[in-house]
Amino acid sequence: MKGDMRMSKQTGAESNVKATYFRNVLERFSAHKLAVAGLIILFAEIILVLVLPPLLHLDPYTSDPIAFGASPSAEHVLGTDDVGRDLLARLVYGGRVSLMVGLLSTLISLCLGVPLGLIAGFYRKLPEVIIMRIADIFMSFPAMILVLVLVAVVGPSVWSVTLVIGVMGWPQFARLIYGNVLSVREKEYVESARAIGTKNLDIIIKYVLPNSFTPVLIAMTFRTAQAIIMESSLSFLGMGVQPPQASWGNMMYDAQSITVLSSRPWMWVPPGLCLILTVLSINFFGDGVRDALDPKMKI
Repeated sequence: MKGDMRMSKQTGAESNVKATYFRNVLERFSAHKLAVAGLIILFAEIILVLVLPPLLHLDPYTSDPIAFGASPSAEHVLGTDDVGRDLLARLVYGGRVSLMVGLLSTLISLCLGVPLGLIAGFYRKLPEVIIMRIADIFMSFPAMILVLVLVAVVGPSVWSVTLVIGVMGWPQFARLIYGNVLSVREKEYVESARAIGTKNLDIIIKYVLPNSFTPVLIAMTFRTAQAIIMESSLSFLGMGVQPPQASWGNMMYDAQSITVLSSRPWMWVPPGLCLILTVLSINFFGDGVRDALDPKMKI
C-alpha cells in the first residue's frame, strides 16, 4: 500500500514537472512577438492554400482568351499572365507547391541525416570517419550549383526538385545531431544503461535521441525556409517546377522580361511578396522556438 502511494506521488511529481516545463516553453514563445506573428501568418497561409481553391473554384490552368496579360479587375483580382491564366489561382496553387517542397524536402533531409548522425556519434570509429567525411564532401560544394547539376541529370519536376533538395540537406542535420550525441553519450544515465546491459539500439532510442533532438527540431524550421528559397530559385531559372504547374518561383520567371518588370508588376510582385513573407515568418517562428526551448541555445 505504501509502495503504491509512493509511486503515485512520484508519477504526480513527474507530471507537474512536465506541465511546468511546457508552460514555461509556451510563455517564452508567447513573449516572442515576431514568432507569434510568424506562426499566425504560416497557419493562415496553409489554411488559405487548402480552402480557397474549392471555395472560389480557382483554376490555375484555364486561359481567358480575352484577357492576355490583363491588369487586376473584378473578374481577375490579381490580373492574368501572358496566356490569360488567373494569377490569384496560380498564386494559391503555387503556394501549395512551394510549401510542400519545403516541408517534404526537410523531412527527407531529417530522415537521412538524423540516423547517420546518431550512428557516427554513438559508435564512433569507422562509421564516424565514413559518414562525416561523406558529409564534408557534400558540404564542400556550393549547394546551388550541385543542386542545379543533379536536377539537370534527373530532369526538372516538382518531385525531382524535392528529392534533390532533401538529399542535399542531410549533412546539416547529421553534423548537428552528431555533435550533440558526442556529449550525451558520455552522460551518467547512458553509462548506467550500458552497465546494466541495455542494448545499444535501446540506449539510442530511449536516452541519446530524446536528449539530442532539440537543436535538430529548431534547425528544421530554418532548413524549410532554405528549401523554399532554393525551389523558387530553381523555378525562376527554369530548372525547377515546370509550367503549366505553378510555383512562386516560376511565376516570377516572367519578370526576367524588362517589359513585365517595369509595366506589369501584378505578374511578379504578389509571388515575390508571398515568398518573402513566408520565409521571414518561418525564420521568426524558428527564432521563437529556439528561445522557448533553450534561451541560451545558438545554432
